[in-house]
Amino acid sequence: MNMQQIRMQSQMGRIAIHHTEAKQTIEQPRAELSIKQPQAIIKMNTEKGRLTIDQSQAWADMNLMSITKLNKQHAAEGLKAAKQGAGRRASEGTALMKIEDGGNPLTQQAQTNSSRQMKPLGIDFIPSRFAVAINYEPAKIHTDITAQRPIIDVQTHQPVHHYEPGQVTTEMAQYPELEIDFV
Repeated sequence: MNMQQIRMQSQMGRIAIHHTEAKQTIEQPRAELSIKQPQAIIKMNTEKGRLTIDQSQAWADMNLMSITKLNKQHAAEGLKAAKQGAGRRASEGTALMKIEDGGNPLTQQAQTNSSRQMKPLGIDFIPSRFAVAINYEPAKIHTDITAQRPIIDVQTHQPVHHYEPGQVTTEMAQYPELEIDFV
């Protein structure tokens, strides 16, 4: 007995996929920026320096002083000389009163009073050291500074964005097939 045979032949289906890629562009325009810096406000006040020179002592040392000071000095020297003279005469009078004690006070007084005292040699018109007084007060500077904040102006721009979507298409490249034969 002959049996029939079944023959099967199949063909797989195939799908074809076609796609186009998406396109995208992004541009960022630069921002516009402006910065202004106002100048600071500066106020300055100066107190002047002061220099004082007092040379009155140097002038007095050189015997070149005002007439009132010169008169006072000569009056003081005259009063001192008068007191010394009165004291000398009183001591001479006392010595003459005690003549009985012995000695010869009259000849001693004549000898002392007859010779003048020698004046010392020297330079009297040079002022003493540090006779000129110098005082200096330095200048003072007062500053007042007011800072100004910068003025910043920024204008931003939105990004420019272009997008083209991609596509995907599908189709059957080969349809599936099944053949059955009885042989």
